[in-house]
Order: sequence, then C-alpha cells, then structure tokens
Amino acid sequence: MALEIERKFLVDKMVWEKQKKPTGTFFRQAYLVTDPDKTIRVRLTDQEAFLTIKGKSEGVTRQEFEYKIPPEDAQELLDNFTVAGLIKTRYKIDFAGKTWEVDEFAGENEGLIVAEIELASEAENFELPNWVTEEVTGQEKYYNSQLSVKPFKDW
Repeated sequence: MALEIERKFLVDKMVWEKQKKPTGTFFRQAYLVTDPDKTIRVRLTDQEAFLTIKGKSEGVTRQEFEYKIPPEDAQELLDNFTVAGLIKTRYKIDFAGKTWEVDEFAGENEGLIVAEIELASEAENFELPNWVTEEVTGQEKYYNSQLSVKPFKDW
C-alpha cells in the first residue's frame, strides 16, 4: 500500500516574493472524482502527465497511488471527463534537508500560496522556512480538490 504523509502550510506572500526560487512547473489538474473518501485526479505539466488516486485522510496520512500516463491521454481526460479543475505553478525548494513544494495558484485561486512537505512518518521533526505561516493540514478548504469547486476568490 502506498501512503502519503503530508503537512500543509500557508505562505507569507511578501516574504515568499523576496526568496530566490528555481523555475516553477505549471500544472493543470482536474478531478474525475471529488468524493470525501477519495479523489481521482488528472495532472498535466509541460513535460509529463499523471493519474492519481488518493484515499481519505487519516490525520496527515492517506493512501496514494500515482501513475504516469501519456500527455495526450491526460489532455483528453482534462478536456472531456473531469468535473472541476485548477491551475498553479509549483516550486520545489530544498530547506534544512527536506524538499518543500510551494504552489502559487492562478485563475480563480489567484492570491493563494500553499507549501507542502512530505514526511517519512507523522512524528518526523522538520524546520519551518521563514516564508511559512499557519499550518492548514486537514483543513478541507485547502485541499486542491476543494479549491477546484470552491475557489479562493469566493471565500
């Protein structure tokens, strides 16, 4: 069984904008299923595509299965079979021995910046970068699947 152990935080936009960052990756993603107990997502970047199935979160852990798919298939699924979607640019930032994934949302979620860190265990200790603010792990409104149907602009 594949498990994802992840914590999620808001990012201080003013501090983040001053950071030196690598080139980000543009994501278009949308959902085939957005059920409280599971999500099935299609994600397309400029170079690759994935189909991801995630189970219900139990604390900061949930089942996750991710498979590479042909970009043409992802495009077809996104255009014809998904119910809700979003766009964002992701930056991978190495900090204190861990990789943080920072998502700057665009479109209807513009203005929202969220950082995620994947852990080896729920009890793993880690340092917070200075651009990280409030932890929002477990707050459903920050799940990408929820942002696709209830966007940040409507809060």
